[in-house]
Amino acid sequence: MLVLAHRGARREAPENTLEAFAVARLRGADGVELDVHQTTDGALVVHHDADATGFGVLAEHSLAEVRAALPSVPVLGEVLDACVGMVVNVEIKNSPGDADHDPTCMAADLAVDLLGVRGGVDTVIISSFDLATIDRVRARSDALPTGFLSFGLDPFDVLELARSHGHSSVHPDAWTLGPVAAEVVTRARGFGIDVNTWTVNDPEVVRELASAGIHAVITDAPEVALRALGREPGPLS
Repeated sequence: MLVLAHRGARREAPENTLEAFAVARLRGADGVELDVHQTTDGALVVHHDADATGFGVLAEHSLAEVRAALPSVPVLGEVLDACVGMVVNVEIKNSPGDADHDPTCMAADLAVDLLGVRGGVDTVIISSFDLATIDRVRARSDALPTGFLSFGLDPFDVLELARSHGHSSVHPDAWTLGPVAAEVVTRARGFGIDVNTWTVNDPEVVRELASAGIHAVITDAPEVALRALGREPGPLS
């Protein structure tokens, strides 16, 4: 089972920063999970919330304005450079009700274009809670893996939606998935779909999910998850 560091190693460094992703690599995580929002001039910046405290909605500003006010916020390309050789789960934040919701799903186009320019050097999953967003990715590129995120929804319903839309993975929350994890994995394998889950920080739950056949766990504490799987985390220096 893969271990993906949630927003980087966010317990040991500020989340969604190059430092957090570097720590995740040092710890031995198989990959990272991160969140992106678009700027007015077509950059994808890595930040969890649409609205940055004391700054405003990222999508209402240019990259230069974001850089000036929030110098620790990287762009997606910088993170991909830092994570070559790792899995990078790029979550596009674009749900209805979000401060920067975009029904045209432009961030999906920006992500596909960026990855195309990079020439296939990255190992990525593009995920979203917004089905239209990952549908847009699929429409632009059959080659990019896409994952349907969910919280509190029946995992079997989520799996059926992902299957019918041609997505390669489902990402249900661990609390909803846990009681039916093995059954969901069995059905998903029949469709050729991976099951990844979030956010898993309890060692016992990590082991239970591994036994159920989960493909990847997203965790705030990659060193804890690695030890639970019998893998010794790397040192920080």
